[in-house]
Amino acid sequence: MNYKTIADTGIHVSELCFGTMSFGGNADEAESKKMFDRCREAGINFFDTADVYSAGRSEEILGRCIADCRDELVLSSKFGIPTGDDLNSRGASRRHAFLSIEKTLKRLNTDRIEFYFVHRFDPYTDIEETLVALDDLQRQGKILYPAVSNWAAWQIAKALGISEQKALAKFKLIQPMYNLVKRQAEVEILPLAQAENVGVVSYSPLGGGLLTGKYGENKKPSTGRLVDQENYQLRYEQANYYSTADRFIDYAKTHNYDPVSLAVAWVRSNPAITAPIIGARNVEQLEPALRSIDITLDQDQWEEIAALSVAPPLATDHGKEENR
Repeated sequence: MNYKTIADTGIHVSELCFGTMSFGGNADEAESKKMFDRCREAGINFFDTADVYSAGRSEEILGRCIADCRDELVLSSKFGIPTGDDLNSRGASRRHAFLSIEKTLKRLNTDRIEFYFVHRFDPYTDIEETLVALDDLQRQGKILYPAVSNWAAWQIAKALGISEQKALAKFKLIQPMYNLVKRQAEVEILPLAQAENVGVVSYSPLGGGLLTGKYGENKKPSTGRLVDQENYQLRYEQANYYSTADRFIDYAKTHNYDPVSLAVAWVRSNPAITAPIIGARNVEQLEPALRSIDITLDQDQWEEIAALSVAPPLATDHGKEENR
């Protein structure tokens, strides 16, 4: 396992991050502990969770897993997605941030978390309000650094500008979706991260299972996220995604790669990515994602695989002309 530094924090993390969304859901506590131990054995020191995962059970189980090795690990969690029916049990308000961090720390049984993500953009809360709240949490030592997930590049850039102007704690880590069929982050988010020296821990490298070999234009399993969950059906409803999956699986077979390993390795090979987040329901499903670290892609190979999918349009119409 290789390790990278997140932005200018001096914090070293494994080139793979393990996401614990399955803890307490698709994986019971015993299986969750097995996956945690396997990740540690593989050299992973970076674990991601959220207060909304399995209604808090993910944080609770992860808290028990880390009990004897907390100081060896880098933890991130998130707040913002509704955790209850109360109107204020959601969003990025100061009130919700302060209430959420206390519950997260209790469930994780720790006195701090390294990176605290705003889970998604809150149109009802002024960005500066959120940034001041996160700055206060950093000063209190409850979080070490603020972070952001699922924000547009302009929203992140605006936040970084406010933080600079007001001398507030800056976002040090971004968590966007990124995989071979969902490449929107390449247009502005990843260039922004590189320009502003912000780390990137991206999620869904397998496209919700699309790039595992189970799906294709004429292939669909009887069960799976893209079959059972409406949000994933909507996210991956475009027909060209499935034709891309077919081309990718053929490429992986031709070059003797496990498609899971190759899909994760392709994301990891983007120089803007600090670490892709991998996840699984059990240890058996986890193994090919762990083996992705054995694959090293050079620029030509990365571009060859990228050409299997439809690249997103450039941020400006003059981009190609200016490069001639």
